[in-house]
Amino acid sequence: MTALKIFESLPPGLLEADAASLEDLLGGPALIHLPGRRPEPLFVTVLLHGNETTGFEAVQAVLRRWQGRELPRALSLFIGNVAAARAGLRRLAVQPDYNRVWPGTETPDLPEAALMAEVVAHMRPRRPFASIDIHNNTGINPHYACVVRLEPSFLRLAQLFSRIAVHFQRPLGVQATAVAALCPAVAVECGKIGGQASIAHAAEFVEAVLHLDHFPQHPVPAHDLELMHTVAIVKVPPGASFSFDGSAADFRFRGDLDHLNFREMKPGTALGHRAPGCEARLLVQPGGQAPLEGEYFDYADGEIRLMRPMVPAMLTIDPLAVKNDCLCYLMERIEFRS
Repeated sequence: MTALKIFESLPPGLLEADAASLEDLLGGPALIHLPGRRPEPLFVTVLLHGNETTGFEAVQAVLRRWQGRELPRALSLFIGNVAAARAGLRRLAVQPDYNRVWPGTETPDLPEAALMAEVVAHMRPRRPFASIDIHNNTGINPHYACVVRLEPSFLRLAQLFSRIAVHFQRPLGVQATAVAALCPAVAVECGKIGGQASIAHAAEFVEAVLHLDHFPQHPVPAHDLELMHTVAIVKVPPGASFSFDGSAADFRFRGDLDHLNFREMKPGTALGHRAPGCEARLLVQPGGQAPLEGEYFDYADGEIRLMRPMVPAMLTIDPLAVKNDCLCYLMERIEFRS
């Protein structure tokens, strides 16, 4: 892979480029530093997944608005997987996930992990004010923010984007976790790719943080934030087939599975069917540091049913998303007291 490209000014053509042309324009993953009135930069990360273009388009919109004027705060922009962006894919088959190789990753020996460590090392002396990592997803989800710490500054940052916030500890090696030691950090999920409303929302969020002077240290009022935490990550086991259209497979999931996101699912909720004679089970991995106890799914009479109350996120009917990431995350609400 190519070395990290560092720019101290806006590369010519960046505001007119589309995501697919960035590899030619930048030469590889790039860290771009732009000055502003307040020197501690807002650190924005986009395109860790090459087909999630909302973040890049949102930053373009902000920079176009400020063209010819000094930004209210310095901005450091990291543009990630430009090779996958050229192909319109989350990642290339030969690549790891660019949001699983940041410091703290389970694969520290990969060259991509060295690149992300270099990004963090570049940002540390700049003392960033806040960090925003912008993503899309493939299912039907509300816009929400993800945080790794429940400190007031992290929750204040999350609240600026959405009243829904998810506290997570896994997967490991994600950008928001790696930079949390430097500044308040969030990853924001902006719904499906290509929506103009999503681009506008992300742009408004970036601009709001650029204008922010400080984070109030008093707690966020409980009625202002709907807070959840990730309990489990659900994956289809390697080698098992699956479908969403009723066609024959080891796991035949409901075609409307992605409509269940962020809804309270009661025990007994059916997610699909398991083929007769199939002994495979969905992989349920811890969403936090503690090991999971007990079963989460029942397979009696060939039906896949939830065994405990849960709130799912990122349920998808996109087969490639299931293979590259997961079927869903399972969450519980946190009793949040201000």
